[in-house]
Amino acid sequence: MRLNQNTLLLGKKVVLVPYTSEHVPSRYHEWMKSEELQRLTASEPLTLEQEYAMQCSWQEDADKCTFIVLDAEKWQAQPGATEESCMVGDVNLFLTDLEDLTLGEIEVMIAEPSCRGKGLGTEAVLAMLSYGVTTLGLTKFEAKIGQGNEPSIRMFQKLHFEQEVTLRLTVSESEHQWLLEQTSHVEEKPYRDGSAEPC
Repeated sequence: MRLNQNTLLLGKKVVLVPYTSEHVPSRYHEWMKSEELQRLTASEPLTLEQEYAMQCSWQEDADKCTFIVLDAEKWQAQPGATEESCMVGDVNLFLTDLEDLTLGEIEVMIAEPSCRGKGLGTEAVLAMLSYGVTTLGLTKFEAKIGQGNEPSIRMFQKLHFEQEVTLRLTVSESEHQWLLEQTSHVEEKPYRDGSAEPC
């Protein structure tokens, strides 16, 4: 999102900086090779070129707001430290409903295992929620988390998110076949012989 391309959010534990192409090869691309992170974030592995294209879309698209999460202590303690050496993850807001521009879907990833469980994700989410409310005009937030990701579920509940259950079916080839078997008795026919009544 162009709106945040010159914005830095400085907290006590984290510093949020815009996701730029400089962040891609050094750490981000390496993180996303992790099968654990792919599972936790429901992501597919990307080539370096695809990762650059993804970063560019996150920077340009009006419906995505992304910040890289830096370890504030490390960033402030080492004058001249590069952002890449302080990177611990990312936090994102997606405007997923074009009919409701007050709703944002929020995600956070603390990719560095040694930085998990220290409150960095919590502060990153709080900063992003505040940015979403004050800058983007959002009033509602959703977080979609896999059932097995207990630490994330607990963190979002601590941040006043209420849990709802969303069930999802991904129609694979075998699911498609099963669905056809279950509905083999259903016939598709024209409705009223194709003569629709005017509205």
